[in-house]
Amino acid sequence: MNQSTWKQGGIFIWLIVSIFGISACTDTLESSEIVYDNDFSDLNLAGFENGKLFVFQNDTVAGYYHNDEVSLKLENLPSHNMLKITTEILIHDSWDGNPDDGQSGPDYWFFGVDNAEVFRTTFSNSPCESTYCLMQSYPNSYFRQNNPKSGAVQTNLPGLCIFGAFANYTTRYSISKIIENRSSNVKIYWNSELRQEGLPDPVCDESWSLARVTVEVLNVK
Repeated sequence: MNQSTWKQGGIFIWLIVSIFGISACTDTLESSEIVYDNDFSDLNLAGFENGKLFVFQNDTVAGYYHNDEVSLKLENLPSHNMLKITTEILIHDSWDGNPDDGQSGPDYWFFGVDNAEVFRTTFSNSPCESTYCLMQSYPNSYFRQNNPKSGAVQTNLPGLCIFGAFANYTTRYSISKIIENRSSNVKIYWNSELRQEGLPDPVCDESWSLARVTVEVLNVK
């Protein structure tokens, strides 16, 4: 075998190994089923702990919350090995994002399943000018530096309380995460750690609401 033939054969073998390796490592979605989908329009809070409803911009949402946990228990789920959880949230009023000054931030929001935290991030409703811009971590987990409202699906909503008379002080996000899970019963929880030192009404200053929750069971191989 001459050198040219050997090189061509080597390249062919490398391609076969590469293709086989890629296909062997690729997950295949075999089935999916939405087991829970709630935009709260029918006032349904079945399975919720600390669930409460109010109307914001003519839509019924769950909230509003400030440093208190709300959770959803789902039982008798079909057989699965992954969960896809999509949460649409509304971030109200003066969230400050990443500043770690012991006074105004960081302003964390997080969620988890059972006893395991899945995702922790920060949000900022701050104006972003050349001389003043409070950065947030979303759409990444904390600690990343992104501009306020990065990754939002809607930014032009008015505030809820302290900035209720001003546009652009409620921001809507849709957050989807896929986790490994085989349990027939799960508890999904959402919470925040917001800081506003010295304010008479911290809840009016910063809060959040759930606009929609969707849970899908997946079988992936």
